[in-house]
Amino acid sequence: MVVDVFNMEGQKVSSVELPPVIFEALIDVDLMHQAHVRQLTNARLGTHDTKTRSEVAGGGRKPWKQKGTGRARQGSTRAPHWKGGGGVHTPHPHSYVLAMPRKMRRAAICSALSVKASEDAIVVVDELKVSEPKTRLMAKALNTLVGDASALILIPAKEAYADVIRSTQNIPDAKILLAGYINVHDLLQYDKLVLPLAALDVLQTNLG
Repeated sequence: MVVDVFNMEGQKVSSVELPPVIFEALIDVDLMHQAHVRQLTNARLGTHDTKTRSEVAGGGRKPWKQKGTGRARQGSTRAPHWKGGGGVHTPHPHSYVLAMPRKMRRAAICSALSVKASEDAIVVVDELKVSEPKTRLMAKALNTLVGDASALILIPAKEAYADVIRSTQNIPDAKILLAGYINVHDLLQYDKLVLPLAALDVLQTNLG
């Protein structure tokens, strides 16, 4: 698949062929869904906790004697059926981590990238830069490149793109992401993918 390459002013400067193994892969919706669910699940902290009867303070003394009162026998006021008692079958800290083989994760990302390519939602730029770290400059460039659509912007590294990162932080419909951290969730969340040629090389190295 051959696509046009633009500069930051929206002018076509050349063209480039997208690697077919990445951008023309088999689109597997079920695999993308599995990867998406895994990513959201692994983001859960699992720190929720409730107290059992042994963890609730108080209740160490038997509320009344075992026999002779006419009431049901009770051993503690912190039993689950008492107000203020401990919980039963309530949440406790545990891990939500789901495993997924690396080949399946890569295949899911290639599927998502292929969806973007089939929808003409990939904008390739020759070089991603701004003259100074100003939000208005980046907003103007994105408006030229993607219009009103939301944009996921891939960068190959942080060091050389500090001004771009600062210029994008206050744009609500845009997100900067390292090309090495590309994932199905972000690809599906944003309308357009802004892809510098340097980031394309990173994708080809990691996924090709």
